[in-house]
Amino acid sequence: MEKATYATRACAAANPTAPMAPTTIQRRQPGPQDVQIDVLFCGVCHSDLHQVRDEWRSAMPTVYPCVPGHEIVGRVAKTGVAVSKFKAGDLAAVGCMVDSDRVCDECRAGTEQYCKSLPTFTYNFEDKHLGGVTYGGYSKSIVVDEAFVLRVPQGMDPAATAPLLCAGITTYSPLRHWQVGKGMKVGIVGLGGLGHMAVKFARALGAEVTLFTTSPGKTADGKRLGAHEVVVTRDNDAEMLKRAATYDYILDTVSAKHDLNLFLELLKKDATMTLLGAPPEPAALGVFSLLFKRRRLAGSAIGGIRETQEMLDFCAAHGLAADIETIRAPQINDAFGRLLKGDVKYRFVIDMATLD
Repeated sequence: MEKATYATRACAAANPTAPMAPTTIQRRQPGPQDVQIDVLFCGVCHSDLHQVRDEWRSAMPTVYPCVPGHEIVGRVAKTGVAVSKFKAGDLAAVGCMVDSDRVCDECRAGTEQYCKSLPTFTYNFEDKHLGGVTYGGYSKSIVVDEAFVLRVPQGMDPAATAPLLCAGITTYSPLRHWQVGKGMKVGIVGLGGLGHMAVKFARALGAEVTLFTTSPGKTADGKRLGAHEVVVTRDNDAEMLKRAATYDYILDTVSAKHDLNLFLELLKKDATMTLLGAPPEPAALGVFSLLFKRRRLAGSAIGGIRETQEMLDFCAAHGLAADIETIRAPQINDAFGRLLKGDVKYRFVIDMATLD
């Protein structure tokens, strides 16, 4: 039996080299447990650019047309009869996942991002309802199961909240997992979309925060965002050497190729460095940087739904939001070009009212 659908406007790529352009897509009509959301704002993540250009073809080939976007904030337009958490008019959000198997150990533990059957990602993943692939938030409307919709706390700026659904939770989750807090000396590597939120969170959690960056021009911004000090990194630089074995935790947000050993040497015994970025080339790792002080090198993905809601509530309580540049939908191709150059402070957000 053919599923009931409705048409909505979206912004899509037709192939790896085509510019983003307006199109019309089909969304499912809300089922009993579904929430239909009129999208107000959608953040622009570097992952959107990778997926649009099919740069992950070996692991996650892109199916076209591709409608990206997994940092979504909007207004609830309609709810299914079994929905209890939302009503029409509520401000709601959707992040990187729209479903999971919900029965595996990870899902039961609230870590759906590590679902053993893989979560259903917000775009370019199997659409279990309509077939084909899921379409993301570069659109006027989206329908998501209530269990994967987040509540936006009262008083939060919808546009500045959107990047929290990826850049925010991706940095908040490891800081919470490794129990960053008062009395800890924490390093944040890189000041981009992820790094600027990591600095804000680490400071709000009570840590002494050092920002490590290769850009001298980011010193003032790093301190404005909450870093107690900013270190411009260079190999064998005296500023790095004198900090050897002094950090309790380091969060590395950089996705470009860089020397991990430079930062591993800064960790105390038994301390951890967590990687968030995925450089295009394998990293060269000096094993002795790990062995001699029993240091740990770890990775982290996004957070689960429960933790993402906790993060949004934490932001509301501490007055935190992303630093954004709001753009009109027709500017998305220019924004992608600027994203490649690192020319954004610190997240583009599309005003979806401008799509038409």
